[in-house]
Amino acid sequence: MENKKTKDKLQALLVQLDTKWNDIHANLTKIEQILSKEIKNTDIDIIVLPEMFQTGFNMNPSECAEEHLGPTYQWMSQIATKYNLAITGSVSIIDDSKYYNRLYFVTPNDYQYYDKRHLFSLANEDKSFENGKKRVVIEYKGWRILPLICYDLRFPIWSRNDSEYDIMMIVANWPSVRINHWDNLLKARAIENVSYVIAVNRVGLDGNAWQFNGHTQCLFPNGETNVFLGEVESSIAIELDMELIKSTRQKTPFLEDRDLFKILE
Repeated sequence: MENKKTKDKLQALLVQLDTKWNDIHANLTKIEQILSKEIKNTDIDIIVLPEMFQTGFNMNPSECAEEHLGPTYQWMSQIATKYNLAITGSVSIIDDSKYYNRLYFVTPNDYQYYDKRHLFSLANEDKSFENGKKRVVIEYKGWRILPLICYDLRFPIWSRNDSEYDIMMIVANWPSVRINHWDNLLKARAIENVSYVIAVNRVGLDGNAWQFNGHTQCLFPNGETNVFLGEVESSIAIELDMELIKSTRQKTPFLEDRDLFKILE
């Protein structure tokens, strides 16, 4: 992954999408329209899209899964090249005859991916998908980013900061019925890991009649809210400041007292 001199201030565009069920063309077209308006006069470094942004949270991957580096990845690569930035979000993928909920982080010249570790058994995601085995930290423009997907948020050991990341980035389809959990868990993760938290959720009704109400947000390393989107389709550009991370960790060096451990497969 491209990692030249650290950019002191990173710009991210958070896209809270009303995803159309299994309509890849409509979803990608809508995103393109949003980007054409939002990136005109803004120096965006990263576009963050929700979980399964091209289909919605479909637990029947045979209906919509693409090959690894398939059409949606190619579209992401084209967007990254067109705007000279990184774009990320998760996609339903078939790879070596197994299905994955796979987050791509795509730049004009490279990509990395993370497979969702914790599969949402309440919706039988664990019956249809293979869980990821590897925690990934992405380096981009001098920033270290931990990608997570939705249900991963509930498991603090998996996301524990061993002083190796600056941003926890979560893409999700988190339903309205449990949105209070989302809000509180995000705050807890920012506080306990002394890192920025970027969390992008969807809105609208999916093909299983689940309602989603957004609450896309960015939290400072002290847990305070930077930006918060409401309950309608929308997007917002945010700025992350590396100096703020450094100063927060100097003033409150809680990570220095962390427990050291290794996660066993």
